[in-house]
Amino acid sequence: MAKKVLSIRPPSARGADARAAPGSLNGGRQGAARSGAAGRIDWAATFLLNGRPHRREDLVMRPRSLRASELWLVIVDASGSTRRHGALSKAKGLLGEVFEQARRQRVRLALMQANGTRADWVWPGRKVSTAQQQWLADLGAGGGTPLLDALQQAADWQTRRQRLKPAEQHRLLILTDGRLRDAGALDPSRCPALLVDIESSPIRLGRARQLAEQLGAEYRHIDTLATLNHPI
Repeated sequence: MAKKVLSIRPPSARGADARAAPGSLNGGRQGAARSGAAGRIDWAATFLLNGRPHRREDLVMRPRSLRASELWLVIVDASGSTRRHGALSKAKGLLGEVFEQARRQRVRLALMQANGTRADWVWPGRKVSTAQQQWLADLGAGGGTPLLDALQQAADWQTRRQRLKPAEQHRLLILTDGRLRDAGALDPSRCPALLVDIESSPIRLGRARQLAEQLGAEYRHIDTLATLNHPI
């Protein structure tokens, strides 16, 4: 499920997701990522082309890959309203699969929890470990819905992060029932985003869909995720 959830992207033209053609310089599937001095030594090529090296200029360097690293930014609404009708339980089931998928794909994870009076960072941009699963097992609902604080903190954090890692690709996943007193005006997400509506009461207010529209995010209700079949 998580793989499908995080693969949702806006429709694109045919061929838009194709891999880049080889670069025009330095060979390789995508061309050299940077000068050879920044890569590892290719000892086989060095001995075949230059014989035993006597100076640094004799070394043949293997260019590093151009493939950018990826980070998933996850914001979890665990306010008191998510206790109703098993909303948080559904969210925890989905999160468990998201964590496992991130671990398999070696994606970095930045995790925020929004409940009480303010949003708090749980895991600021690191590889997945058993710590997330333990946090998930202990997660309970209560307090208010500081989702707006979480979104603002996340946007500020992304700005700083992208200064340090400009090639890193970000994706945003928000789990919320949308039950905010006043959403106000929201800035669009800085990266591709998916908002999963976990509202599960018989009478639904539908505010999460409005939040998704303001953020420019893809919207899905958690009950429909099992039927998704989007390409990677």
